Amino acid sequence: MNSQRVKNKLRPFAFLPFLVFWLFACQFTAPRPPADTISPPILTTLTVASITPSITLSPLLPTETPLPTNTATPTETITETATATRIPTYTKLRGKVIIEQAVCHYGPGKPYLYKYGVYQGYTMEIIGRDPTGTYIEVQAIGGNNPCWVKAEYMQIQGDLSQVKPIQPEEVQLPRSPYYTPPTGISARRKGNEVIVSWNAVELKAGDDSQQVPYVIEAWVCHQGELVFTPLGSYTTTIEITDEPGCPLPSRARLAAAEKHGYTRWVDIPWPTATNAP
Repeated sequence: MNSQRVKNKLRPFAFLPFLVFWLFACQFTAPRPPADTISPPILTTLTVASITPSITLSPLLPTETPLPTNTATPTETITETATATRIPTYTKLRGKVIIEQAVCHYGPGKPYLYKYGVYQGYTMEIIGRDPTGTYIEVQAIGGNNPCWVKAEYMQIQGDLSQVKPIQPEEVQLPRSPYYTPPTGISARRKGNEVIVSWNAVELKAGDDSQQVPYVIEAWVCHQGELVFTPLGSYTTTIEITDEPGCPLPSRARLAAAEKHGYTRWVDIPWPTATNAP
């Protein structure tokens, strides 16, 4: 009974020799890789926040090759000073009519058509003058209907030379839509006198202005200066004094007048003075 119990306890160890033999056999039969092919595992810890880029990107720009710079040594310095053209400034004045009634014309002279009358005590605004200051352009204060009156008919407050000068060519005369300028104009010289003649302009009934029917604007020589002289004529002939001795040539032009206004200007063929410089 006891021997049987001993056998039963030793039975699990019966296979122990075979197990030991099998382990040793496997150790000698299983191939081992060469020592230099076995690499120990590499453990790498990557911390993203600790990686700082070391490359700074710049925008791509076109590559330019600098041109050679020549440094010149100046041998002479020229300084130019610009001279500004001074623009004259003009002013408007006031004037009071000192005669009972003064005629205010369309142009700067007696031969021009009557526009309206100004009366004693009127205070007018002076906005222009002819080059000689003989006639001045006036209008009601704040008005816009100017006319020309003789300067001596007004008491002027201020210096008339400070008022803008207006050339005769700048004066706007009313234009007649019904008539053409005179024709057949001729001029001949007799010493210092120039005789100008032309064909008459025939007006229709009722178109007569009852004023000077022909106006001549002449730039003639007087004591060595070219002077603007407006002239009027009731006939188709006029004599104009023109002296020698001026550096610029004399000239003149002619227009006919009717109650609606003036014809277009036409130049007079002016004869040269025989003893002109």
